Amino acid sequence: MEVNDSHQWSLRDAPDAVAVAAAFLAAYNAKKAGVRHYVAQYMFNNPRGTSPAMDLAKMFAKIELVEGLQDLSFTAYREARSGLNSLPLDMDQAKGHIGSSVHTMMAIRPHIVHVVGYTEANYHVGPKELIESCKIAQGAIRNALLGLPDPRKDEAVRTRRDELLDETRYLLDRIKGIAASDVDDPWTDGKTLARAVKAGILDAPHLLGTPVACGKTITRMVDSACRAVNPATGQPLTERQRLKWLGGA
Repeated sequence: MEVNDSHQWSLRDAPDAVAVAAAFLAAYNAKKAGVRHYVAQYMFNNPRGTSPAMDLAKMFAKIELVEGLQDLSFTAYREARSGLNSLPLDMDQAKGHIGSSVHTMMAIRPHIVHVVGYTEANYHVGPKELIESCKIAQGAIRNALLGLPDPRKDEAVRTRRDELLDETRYLLDRIKGIAASDVDDPWTDGKTLARAVKAGILDAPHLLGTPVACGKTITRMVDSACRAVNPATGQPLTERQRLKWLGGA
């Protein structure tokens, strides 16, 4: 099974911690449903403006939580891909973007590389462009396989990963905290998860006006990472501060 819920949140400019929480919840629910082989899709360059370092920090946070669920009955595979919303309109720049993106994503040692056609910002990929895109990806992969530095030893990557893990665990605890007393497992309970979206524990700016969601969270790219901000000051908010600002969700 493959579940793409996490990057759907990032495509709607959710805070990175919300996307990490969604990645865990998707894998957790798959495991609880009896799935034995799980494909976790990691979409890079999402939201647009995410730096390679902050991308890898987010992916390593997701990987730690998703693969922490592994046991004899549950195996997770890594699928990496470029972000659809990140491609530039200029075709030559788009080709460079695909090569750079694939080279970066090789640092997570994916089992599957999902090649995105470089034309996607302009039109759906055709056979010619698909072959070109695959050749660009092959070149980037061949170069990366010669040997990459370990980004997990980079202080900025490590610091952001740890920050995301802390904030994600806080969000997951808050989801547990709003469950009804008779709910055995809040992370698999549809009503609890729906309540988490309505309350804004899981939220994204693009959900504004959707009756089933909060949509009040405001985000900006801060230091090349997607963070919640206070709309009055523009200052970044931690997830604890964001939920307090939303009214103590």
